[in-house]
Amino acid sequence: MKSVQKHDILELEDIKSLVDSFYSKVRENELLNPVFRDKISDEQWPAHLDKMYRFWQTLLLGEHTYQGNPLMHHLQLPLTEEHFEEWLRLFHETTNQLFTGEKAAEAMIRAEKIRWVFQTKMEQFGRSNNR
Repeated sequence: MKSVQKHDILELEDIKSLVDSFYSKVRENELLNPVFRDKISDEQWPAHLDKMYRFWQTLLLGEHTYQGNPLMHHLQLPLTEEHFEEWLRLFHETTNQLFTGEKAAEAMIRAEKIRWVFQTKMEQFGRSNNR
């Protein structure tokens, strides 16, 4: 079997490869799959993936194709610290399997920041809802 030379995330096709590979793992993951399955039907996955392509294209390539507030879509989900840790682990694993370079490193740093912001805001939102 011929090994594929890893390269940096340079174009939309690289973003699509990352997103498709990552979400394939998410959909097979024992912890994460139920959260996604309960929120996204099989028919909705193509639209969700397209949104994720545009999200990461905007963040990593500076091509402003995404508009939205991803935090708002996640606030009502039953996510725990364990979910966030697993999401980040899969994201790092996928990025490292497929890519190397500055943009790949940036993707992982951005994923860590997203995890921190989402987890922090969701904890604050949960506390304010329980008062």
